[in-house]
Amino acid sequence: MWPAGGVGPDLSTIGDRGLSDQYLYQQIYDPRLIFPNTTMPPWGGAGVFTPEEIAHLVAFLQSLKGPLPPEKDPERSPFTRSKPVGFGDNLDPTNNPAVLLADDGEALWSAKGPAGRACADCHREGPAGAMKGVATRYPTYVSAYRRVMSLEDFLTVHGPETTGHRLSAQSADNLALTILIKMASNGLPVQVDVTSAQARAALARGRASFEKRVGQRNHACADCHTPDKGANKFLGGRLLVDVSAGLTRHFPTWRTDRGEAWDMRKRFQWCMTPLGTNMLAADAVEYAELELYLTSFDNGRPMNVPGIRH
Repeated sequence: MWPAGGVGPDLSTIGDRGLSDQYLYQQIYDPRLIFPNTTMPPWGGAGVFTPEEIAHLVAFLQSLKGPLPPEKDPERSPFTRSKPVGFGDNLDPTNNPAVLLADDGEALWSAKGPAGRACADCHREGPAGAMKGVATRYPTYVSAYRRVMSLEDFLTVHGPETTGHRLSAQSADNLALTILIKMASNGLPVQVDVTSAQARAALARGRASFEKRVGQRNHACADCHTPDKGANKFLGGRLLVDVSAGLTRHFPTWRTDRGEAWDMRKRFQWCMTPLGTNMLAADAVEYAELELYLTSFDNGRPMNVPGIRH
């Protein structure tokens, strides 16, 4: 099978294990009956496979027997496959198109909005000076709105209140201004608040979201991104990253396979789609608290925006 993953057990010779058809059928239909904490999706219970399709799968699995021929190509095995080494200089505009979006952000910074004011009217040092260090503190609890906000969340309300510019979540203007502001903190360590009462409560809720299983596949973020589960293993051809290594300090990031820049919310939504679960609104507080929890692992590590990934 190609590309093979290494998150689940190797089924190459499962037919040699002497497992009954009934047992395999149950494992595919809904393995939670036998293994309540499994990360394997309930394919039958979720309606992804029909009973007839599961019967065909069982017959196929029972046909997989050894001995296997020796594998000559190390790239075909998830245990010997080489891991991605990066995509070059992410701050080189000839390599990372997202860097050019900062030019759009700078134009918006200087443009007067419907209220007759521009960002530059209040922040006279320019984005590089006035915004230096600002992004390192986001997401953060904003008392005026009584909730945790990412930088993108804050712009959605701060723009209309000051310049009159509409900076809707996930809009092109919000994304460009976010990249501009975050680039002013490149090289500075992330330092989100994790000690205040509001932060501790939000971190607990964010962690709960990280560990909560959702959707047809009954998966949680933790199933893919913690070292004792899927992290640092291949899911098909994709290497799953480890949350403890920090996942947020390069966002927004350019996605080479999509040809566009994504903020963290779009990354969340993209993960939720294959899980078969409903997306939340882009400015939902649940996303902000999840992002705070993830960003807490980046504390002390330097910002490097915009990133570039496949």
